[in-house]
Amino acid sequence: MRQVFGVLRVLAAAAIVTAIVGQFVQSWSMVPDRLFFVVNFFSFFTILSNALTAVLLLVGGWIAFTRARDPEWFNLVRGCAVTYMATTFVVYNLLLRGFSLDQATTLPWSNEILHVWAPLYVVIDWVLAPGRRPVAWQRLWTIAIFPIVWVAYSMIRGAIIGWYPYPFLNPAQEAGYGGVLVYVIAIAAFILLVGAGVIALSRTRWPHPQVESAAA
Repeated sequence: MRQVFGVLRVLAAAAIVTAIVGQFVQSWSMVPDRLFFVVNFFSFFTILSNALTAVLLLVGGWIAFTRARDPEWFNLVRGCAVTYMATTFVVYNLLLRGFSLDQATTLPWSNEILHVWAPLYVVIDWVLAPGRRPVAWQRLWTIAIFPIVWVAYSMIRGAIIGWYPYPFLNPAQEAGYGGVLVYVIAIAAFILLVGAGVIALSRTRWPHPQVESAAA
C-alpha cells in the first residue's frame, strides 16, 4: 500500500510542478518588468505552499518505497503542508475564485490544480496513506510560523512597493487596514483550526494503527 501512495505522490508532485511552470511561463511572456514579476510570483501563498508540497511529495514518494514509516521530521513538515494546502483550497474558493493574477492572465487548468486538486490530494494522502506518525499537540504553533512570516513579509513589502499578493491584504480597499486585520485574524484562526484538525487526524487509529505515540 505504501508503494501505491509512493507512486501517487510522485504523480501529484509532477502535476503541481507542471501547473506552477505552466503559469510561470504564461505570465513571463506577458509582463513588462520580469524581475518584479518573478519576486511577485513567488510571493503568492498558493505558489509557496504548492512548491513546498511538491518537494515533500517527491521526498514522501522516496520514503514510501524505502521505509516502513515516515520520519518524525517529515511527518511534521508534511502536516504543515497539508494545513497550508487545505487553507489555500478554502480561501481561494471562498474569497478569490474569479480573480486573475494582475500581472498576467491566469491559466484555468493550472489554477484548478494548484487551488483544488492538489489540496484535495494531500488531504486524502494525509488521511489514508499508511506510515503516518501522530503529531504532538504542542506542534500546532509550529504550523503557524510560516503563515505569520508570510503575512508580515507581504504587508511590509506591500507598504514599500504598493503591491499585495491578494486583494484582502491591500489596505487601499474600502475598509482599509481595519478590514485587512479582520481578514488576517480570520484566516489565522482558520489555519489554527485546520492545523488542529490535521493533528487530530494524525492521532487517530483509522484507517491504520498508529506506528508510534507522541507527546500529548
